[in-house]
Amino acid sequence: MSIVGKTFPDIQVDAMNEMGDTFKINILEEAKKNKKKVLLFWYPKDFTYVCPTELHAFQSKLKEFEDRNTIVIGASCDTPEVHFAWLSTSKDNGGIEGVTYPLLADSNRNLSSMLGILDIQNEKYNEETDSFIVEGDNVTYRATYLIDEEGTVFHEGVNHMPVGRNVNEFLRLIDAYSHVQTHGEVCPANWEEGSAAMSADAKGTAEYLKNN
Repeated sequence: MSIVGKTFPDIQVDAMNEMGDTFKINILEEAKKNKKKVLLFWYPKDFTYVCPTELHAFQSKLKEFEDRNTIVIGASCDTPEVHFAWLSTSKDNGGIEGVTYPLLADSNRNLSSMLGILDIQNEKYNEETDSFIVEGDNVTYRATYLIDEEGTVFHEGVNHMPVGRNVNEFLRLIDAYSHVQTHGEVCPANWEEGSAAMSADAKGTAEYLKNN
């Protein structure tokens, strides 16, 4: 179920930073307390293949996100200790050394379960053991959430595991949403910072289509 237009879940999750510090993060509080937008991106597993390319890609654009008043936070279901091991591993060895934004360690899967982004192919009840058997890795898809300064989700997207994200598209989405917030105009297809937006009515659409 989509949570676009809704408040992000109010829940604390363990996190790790590049210094080896374990702490709690509440995404909703991060947005509202700091009056910043938040980009939260989930990836399946530490020490895998597509995942480090994405984490380094977000790191390379970190200043551009910061310039847009946006906090970047990564997340997976790995533990804080596994995160730190990966943060301490060089890029040449498949690690993410040099990544400076925090990583959520949703090892109890509380938040990812609430968001419905876990790869659970099937879940069967075993009467003999009185327990559920999960088919699938029970790790997250490549889900991305953009949250505004009030804690409202204004974008969500989910990729299958083999498909990496385009980091520049999230910068464009933040620019577009910020334009809407500032000017009250809406942003048409393929809108980029500096291009024409339009009023949210039939006349505005007609004028835009006539001129573009």
